[in-house]
Amino acid sequence: MDWATGLVTRGKEKFSACLIIVDRFSKSVRCLPCHKEDRAMDIALLFWNNIISTYGVPNIIISDRDPKFTSEFGTNLYDMLGTKLSVYTAYHPQKDGLAERIIQTMEDILRRVCVYVMEYKNHQGYTH
Repeated sequence: MDWATGLVTRGKEKFSACLIIVDRFSKSVRCLPCHKEDRAMDIALLFWNNIISTYGVPNIIISDRDPKFTSEFGTNLYDMLGTKLSVYTAYHPQKDGLAERIIQTMEDILRRVCVYVMEYKNHQGYTH
């Protein structure tokens, strides 16, 4: 689980970040739009509504040391769910190389799509 931040804000919601979640077993990826300023409670609710309600409670969550994941609120939530949080230093692919690579690829794709949509709209005057 990691963040893609610095995205071009678009639409009514003006999302500026994306929470990227990789399932280590199936290699499936979920990208959940959010705001860079969201609090730990907002992220927990996003995770609950989009991941836990669909796939169930994970046994382990691997993440970097972002305060939103490692806060007292986050650790209490993991304890209540019975989920183990495994943290690593940012940009340390040796911990979970495949997921880190997928996350980097998704960040690149998201940034390019956001820029392309902005350029397309500016040149064409509308989008489909």
